[in-house]
Amino acid sequence: MTAAAVRRNLLTDNPELYEARFPDPDRLAGRWTEDCLRRHGAGPRVLDMGCGTGRDAAHLHGAGRSVTGADLSETMLAHARTHHPGPEYVEADLHGFDLGRGAFDAVVCLDSALLYCHTNDQLDAFLSSCRRALAPGGLLVAEMRNGAYFLGRTDLLDTPTVTEFTWQGIGYRSTTTLTVDRTAQLLRRTRVWTADDGSQPVEQRSAWRLLFPQELRHLLAAHGLEVLELHDGPGPRTEPPWQEGRLPGDTTGADRLHVVARLTTH
Repeated sequence: MTAAAVRRNLLTDNPELYEARFPDPDRLAGRWTEDCLRRHGAGPRVLDMGCGTGRDAAHLHGAGRSVTGADLSETMLAHARTHHPGPEYVEADLHGFDLGRGAFDAVVCLDSALLYCHTNDQLDAFLSSCRRALAPGGLLVAEMRNGAYFLGRTDLLDTPTVTEFTWQGIGYRSTTTLTVDRTAQLLRRTRVWTADDGSQPVEQRSAWRLLFPQELRHLLAAHGLEVLELHDGPGPRTEPPWQEGRLPGDTTGADRLHVVARLTTH
């Protein structure tokens, strides 16, 4: 550890700061998700697992769906209830949850939330929970980093990247370094935050499981989910980003992975 102060998660503990750091004024992630749900004929009941500040859940609610937003952070949920009302917000752990058998027509898991399942047991528990939650024929829609991108590519690794922005008159600077733990199959992130208000630096560590396209297909099939789409874009966090009317591609080599799968057995 460095001399930087350590907190549980600066962005999770400060939802307003999270939304300032990751703005989505056009609700691109929510619109992309609604497009996936509509193209595959999903019913109205949606679970947004790992809903964070509630922006995407609220967009889906505004599109006419009955939405439940679930997250492990009560701070995020409190922000969502106040700033993005409409959905029902509940506390739940994606490593294992039970919100009712067959209670949803779709489970949505965006922004690499699924990759916080670091072990095979955690992945199985998440997918088993999704299987229990979905009605027959229900959809799982997920968007995440793509493990295949790091096969032989190092352009995102080991070199710090710096991002600066201003929120409530205070300048923030984040310095982020990504490394690959090949044994654990994890992409580890170290981020150091500094602010120009004189506060101490904050160091934050996190990790994502690196899943590969064929591995993901196998996991989904093992839990009764048939892959309908599996591609690297376009999506809400690709470059260029998804736009209305754009259909999914057929490659899986870029740095984001998008999957739509249908529950075929219960």
